[in-house]
Amino acid sequence: MTDASDIAPRLLAWFDRHGRHDLPWQHPRTPYRVWLSEIMLQQTQVSVVVGYFDRFVGALPDLPALASAPQDEVLALWSGLGYYARARNLHAAAKRCVEVHDGALPRDLDALVGLPGIGRSTAGAILSQAWGDPAPILDGNVKRVLCRLFGIDGWPGQPAVEKRLWAIAEGLLPSTRLADWTQAQMDFGATLCTRTNPACAICPLQDVCVARREGRIAELPAAKPGKPLPQRETRMLIVEDADGRVLLQRRPPTGVWAALWSLPQHEDLTEAQAWFERHVDGDLTAARPLPALEHGFSHYRLRIHPRRVSVNGLRATVGDNADLRWATRPDLDAIGLPAPVRKLLQERTE
Repeated sequence: MTDASDIAPRLLAWFDRHGRHDLPWQHPRTPYRVWLSEIMLQQTQVSVVVGYFDRFVGALPDLPALASAPQDEVLALWSGLGYYARARNLHAAAKRCVEVHDGALPRDLDALVGLPGIGRSTAGAILSQAWGDPAPILDGNVKRVLCRLFGIDGWPGQPAVEKRLWAIAEGLLPSTRLADWTQAQMDFGATLCTRTNPACAICPLQDVCVARREGRIAELPAAKPGKPLPQRETRMLIVEDADGRVLLQRRPPTGVWAALWSLPQHEDLTEAQAWFERHVDGDLTAARPLPALEHGFSHYRLRIHPRRVSVNGLRATVGDNADLRWATRPDLDAIGLPAPVRKLLQERTE
């Protein structure tokens, strides 16, 4: 059985020497900046997030500014980070805070979890880092560390296993330095007790780690029961006018890439032809096929088949369609686009 009594002091001592102390959201450390960083860091590495964080807070420096910003601006600032539901939830949560929490994040676990996009672990990270409150976290890094330290069997996503891990995380909370404790756990899992090739030889907790003692480092935590990701196909049209502008279409308000600007997208060529004839003055048979582009989501893989075509413009019957817009190359930098769409359009101009 692992002795938990000195884990926090030892990990905090490691953090003082080897942790990350110069992240932009740490200086200054405000509830808004902590919240934004935690949402950006979900399924995204610190090295990727730093630049996006600086750009985002430069444009929207506080919660009221985020709440009052148009959704297009929020999505454009998020463009390239992926998992765009995070940005939409962030925006919705800011509006909710203005409506019911006097324009600030609430300092309460249940109230935080009641906001869009904030789960128990994210709420704990906000409470501990913004206010120094004793709240545990249980993100992917912490789950991995606890499974190894305490020899916890089973996939951490299973309710029974997760419940046990929450209890352990709660029991490890130190009486002081709660913000540092939260950061120390995240840094330890991200840089030392990594998913593959963990640096056990220099680990400050190696003598109390069950996985190391029992030779089970590679098998803990247990992997999620897997199944092959399904493959889907789609067609995208790169429609250009005589001025070199490209036609963008807004995605539906729900589903993949919700509310982002994208390329006209269709399941097959028959559907693409019907859409083209209704909206565009041109000849789709003259379109030039481009190499397919593969893009992975968490639950499926998407193969995009792009076609590039020059047209005279939109049909007069289309009128003022708020879901269609022409964009120049400079425009694209300020528009929220899905990552594979941005890649297709960048290749178009090279």
